[in-house]
Amino acid sequence: MKSKTIYACQHCGFTAPRWTGKCPSCGEWNTMIQEVQHTGTMRASHRLLPHNQATQRSSPVALSDIEHNDIERIHTGIAELDRVLGGGIMRGAITLVGGDPGIGKSTLMLQMCAHLSSHAPLYITGEESLQQIKSRAHRLNIDSSGLRALAETNVETIIDVIRTSSIGVAIIDSIQTLFRSTIDSVPGSVVQIRECAALLMNAAKTLNTPIFLIGHVTKDGTIAGPKVLEHIVDTVLQFEGEQIYSYRIIRATKNRYGSTNEIGVFDMSERGLREVSNPSEVFLSQRHADEPGTAVVAAMEGSRPLLVEVQALVTPTSYNVPQRSATGLDYRRLQMILAVLEKRLGVALGKHDVFVNIAGGLRLDDPAIDLGVAAAIVSSFRDIPIHADTVLIGEIGLTGEVRAVSSIEQRVNEAHKLGFTTILLPEANMKRFATPPLRTLRPANRILPALLSALRESTPTA
Repeated sequence: MKSKTIYACQHCGFTAPRWTGKCPSCGEWNTMIQEVQHTGTMRASHRLLPHNQATQRSSPVALSDIEHNDIERIHTGIAELDRVLGGGIMRGAITLVGGDPGIGKSTLMLQMCAHLSSHAPLYITGEESLQQIKSRAHRLNIDSSGLRALAETNVETIIDVIRTSSIGVAIIDSIQTLFRSTIDSVPGSVVQIRECAALLMNAAKTLNTPIFLIGHVTKDGTIAGPKVLEHIVDTVLQFEGEQIYSYRIIRATKNRYGSTNEIGVFDMSERGLREVSNPSEVFLSQRHADEPGTAVVAAMEGSRPLLVEVQALVTPTSYNVPQRSATGLDYRRLQMILAVLEKRLGVALGKHDVFVNIAGGLRLDDPAIDLGVAAAIVSSFRDIPIHADTVLIGEIGLTGEVRAVSSIEQRVNEAHKLGFTTILLPEANMKRFATPPLRTLRPANRILPALLSALRESTPTA
C-alpha cells in the first residue's frame, strides 16, 4: 500500500501537496496540518464486515417487497427527542449530535439509553472511563441494568463489537476521539474523522443498526471536522442553550427522515434533562405584565406554537450614532421594523438606543413576531404598558401593513389555552375562522390601529 504526504485544512478539509499559511479554500490561517495519506484505504473498508453482509444488498430490491416492519421507528422514550427525530429513531440511521461543552449531549444520550434497555443499547466512550460513566448514571438516577458500556477509540474494534454483540442502538462519545489504525494521523484530524464516519455509516446501513455520534463544536458553533461529516450522516441535531439558563433546545439542522423545523425543549436539573411539555407556560413564568416595553408574541417552531415574551428598552443615547442591539432575533429584521416605525408612524428613534431581547434565551426567525416587537418598542418609547391579556401576531410590511401569517389557528389556540383574552392578528387571517369569537380576536390591517389597540389608554409616566 503506497502512501504520500499531504497537507489538510483542519477547518474545511481542503488538501494540498505543500504547506501554505492560509487555506486557499476557506481562508483560515495556520490550519494546514501535515498528514500521511494511504492509497487503497477506502477499498479496504468493506473488509471490516463479513462478505455475506457486505454484499447482501448489492442486488436491486422492489420497494413493494419491503415489509412495513423494516421501516418502523424505535421510540426513544423521550417525547421531545422523538419529535425532533421525526417520530423516533429510523433503523440503520446515523445521527450526529453537536453542541457546546457542558450543554448536556452526553446526559441526553445516557438518558436515552436507559429508555432503550429493551433494544440492547451500547454506550461507547472515548473520553471517560467506565467508572466515570457508572458514576454519572448513578447521579442521574438511571437504571443501568440493561445498559452496556465500552471504552474504545479504535473504529475497527467498535464496528466488530457492534456486529458480534447484537447491539440494537449504539452511541459513540465522541467522533473526534476515534481513529483508524491504518491511517497515520492523530484522532480528531480531518482524515480520521472522515474515514471513521464513512466506516460507521457503512456499518449502520449494513447491520441495520442506528448509531448516534456525539460531536464537538468549534468556537463559532459549527461541528468540528470536515463539512463532509454532516453530509455523511442522516440527521444532524444541534443542542442549544445558554449557560446562565437551565433550558435547553434541541433542533434538527438536517433530517432525511423528518422535518427540520421541529424543536425539543428540556430543563437541565441535578437529575439530568427534564422534558418541558408546555414550553409557552415556562417561558412566560417570569413575565411582569405591568412593565412598559414587554409584549407577548405567538411564534411557530415547526408544528409547535410558542408564546414568548419580547422585551424592549428605548433610552436616549449618549453617542453620535445610537446603539441597536437584538438578542434572539435577526438584527436586520429589527432595523427594518425601526425604519417602518419612523417612516409610517413618525416615532422618532434617531436619538435613542434600542435594545430588544427574546426572553428565555430563545432565538426566533418567525416574521409573525414583528407586530409584537414593534409594540414593545413603542411601549418602551412612550412608557405605556401593553394590556396584560394581549397576544400580538402579525408580519409587518414596508408600507406599514400587517400581513397574514401561517398556522394562525394553532397560534390562537395556544393563546386561548394559556388564558389570554385578546389576540391582535392580521385581518387577512380572519377568514380562517368560520365563527370568530369577536370578543377575543381583534383584526388589523395597518400597524397604527394595532398598536393603539394594544397599548393601555393612559398618560405616559415620567
